[in-house]
Parts: sequence; structure tokens; C-alpha cells
Amino acid sequence: MRRHEDWLKQAHSDLSAAEDSVKSEHYEWACFQAQQAAEKALKALIISKGGESRIHSIKFLLSNLPENMTISDHLQNAARELDKHYIPTRYPDSFSTGIPKDFFTQDDARRAIANAEKIIGFAEEKII
Repeated sequence: MRRHEDWLKQAHSDLSAAEDSVKSEHYEWACFQAQQAAEKALKALIISKGGESRIHSIKFLLSNLPENMTISDHLQNAARELDKHYIPTRYPDSFSTGIPKDFFTQDDARRAIANAEKIIGFAEEKII
């Protein structure tokens, strides 16, 4: 079975959901969905190369790719930014007061989506 294709399809679905969340002003969810999209795209890449991973950090997923894959600083920075959206976008106790919705902006969401698009593009380019 070519399960990596399923992971990649879900990555695109998550990215689409992030765009929908921006339209409905759920910026915290858009950031989380963008993180999920990038994570699933990298897992698709890892699976396509015969591996598997249970890690959720995009930065560490990139570091687990085969050594012959060059990871640019630009891509590493996108991964670091997206990793910051894994927990605080979902849990009210991530902040001393308020809820995630109070802290995430449209700019945050747009930047997260752009970073996810970079990661997805990279993964698609490397999947054979």
C-alpha cells in the first residue's frame, strides 16, 4: 500500500481547513491546522522512503530525513515557527489568562499557512 499518498492528501485537507478557519476568524485553529498539514506532509515523505515516525515536531521530523536531503535554513525556520503552534493554539492554560483565540491574529494564521505551504511543497518535491 502507498499510505504516504493518504498522509499527503490529509495534509492538503488540513491546509484547506486552515484557510476556512481564517475566513471564519478562528486564527488559533488556522495556526494549528497549518502545523498539522506540515507535520502530515513530512510524515508522508518519511513513509514514502520506507520509514515511520511518531514525532509531532516539524523541526525534528526534518532532522530525521535521509542525510542526502538538504534542508535550507528557510525551511528550518518555517518548521520552528509552526512547532510553536502545536500546543498553545488549543489549550487555555497555555497563557496566564485568556484563551488561545485572544492571542492569535490573522497575520499569525497567514504566516503559518505560508510556512505549511513551504513544507508541503518540499515534501511533494522529494516524494518519488
